[in-house]
Amino acid sequence: MKQFTTILWDVDQTLLDFNKSQSHALYESFRCYDREITEDIVQLYAAINDSFWKRHELGEISREKLLPGRFEALFAELAITDIPVKEFADTYQRLLGSVFFFRDNSYELCSRLKGRVRQYVITNGVSATQRNKLRLSGLDKIMDGIFISEEIGYPKPHPLYFEQCFQKIPDFQREKTIVVGDSLSSDIRGANNAGISCCWYNPEGKENTAGLKIDYEIRNLWEIEEIL
Repeated sequence: MKQFTTILWDVDQTLLDFNKSQSHALYESFRCYDREITEDIVQLYAAINDSFWKRHELGEISREKLLPGRFEALFAELAITDIPVKEFADTYQRLLGSVFFFRDNSYELCSRLKGRVRQYVITNGVSATQRNKLRLSGLDKIMDGIFISEEIGYPKPHPLYFEQCFQKIPDFQREKTIVVGDSLSSDIRGANNAGISCCWYNPEGKENTAGLKIDYEIRNLWEIEEIL
């Protein structure tokens, strides 16, 4: 008998390389305003963006404030006053959803698993952006369902996010479901909160500084086959 019959996949930095998409979108957004940026600025934005999303996960800031707020913070750091924040944020979001990069040949892996286990996407983010990336990548055709925080009404790791997902999965069995994701704060904590198994995708070999319960840890996505 299979140990797990349902996988809940994270998208950004798990199935898809968010860092590459983020870098592309930021470079191209600034070029729309005839600006060239450096890698240092990309890293500065990445840190700001990460902090805003973590605040969102904790319920400290709404998605509506997050989306322009991270660019307000970036522009303040760079003393940029001549680019409209809302317009720039919209441009960035559109470009972010226009490209994708697979991690560990994830498309082939998910295709191989199709029919063997049920696969669902669990992702925080802007619905239009995430759905466009999943459509362009072809992952939407493989998945049995897509659960995006904007549509669910709560972000990972909120227990109600997961409960809403569970209600949408036919014949859901908690003990046969596993979360696979790279984020300790949203994926692993979310699985802990929801009382389901988790697999930490940790290709960089980071430490579990959050003290969370980790059932499995993998460095390459294909290692999930040994766990199922």
